[in-house]
Amino acid sequence: MTLDSPQILLASSSPYRRQLLEKLGLTFNCESPDIDETAHEHETVREMVERLSLKKAQALVQQHPSKIIIASDQSASLNDQALGKPGSFEKAFEQLKAQQGQVICFYTGLVVYNPHDQTYLSALDITKVHFRELSDQQIRNYLLTEQPYDCAGSFKSEGLGITLFSKIENQDPNALIGLPLIELVNLLSQAGLSLPLDPSR
Repeated sequence: MTLDSPQILLASSSPYRRQLLEKLGLTFNCESPDIDETAHEHETVREMVERLSLKKAQALVQQHPSKIIIASDQSASLNDQALGKPGSFEKAFEQLKAQQGQVICFYTGLVVYNPHDQTYLSALDITKVHFRELSDQQIRNYLLTEQPYDCAGSFKSEGLGITLFSKIENQDPNALIGLPLIELVNLLSQAGLSLPLDPSR
């Protein structure tokens, strides 16, 4: 593998992360790392996403030692408690009910494996989402329209979920969707891959 024609692997089966990575004009494959994502006892949400991002990358290095591997993990936190993916209307309703009027922190860990020197480069994005005060009917209307049951926090910020917020504090709007592209470009540069790529290649 050369830096002019890198082989890139996204350690994820998420369609959201795939769509985000496509923005950078890269050719890449996707593979889901088979890891245990259970939180450790006394582990903070930040520590968990950093650990799992690294673990996802490490899980694929043995099979793909010559590829640049991109791995990410994200979790939302309300009062230092992790918010998972609801999976159903009922659980999503409970989540949004608890989140209304609150500030949710989204931690997005990012790791890039550099095969040239066998190192792991890492970064962390923190996004704060301020929720409006919401009525039960507003929550119900939103969930029935967008059905964000596979999303941590029970919303899609890139869609109708934006109606739930009073403010978003972040450095990169892509991070909230699942992949902090600004940090990723920085890490890829450290690994020797400068973006944007030459369009004449």
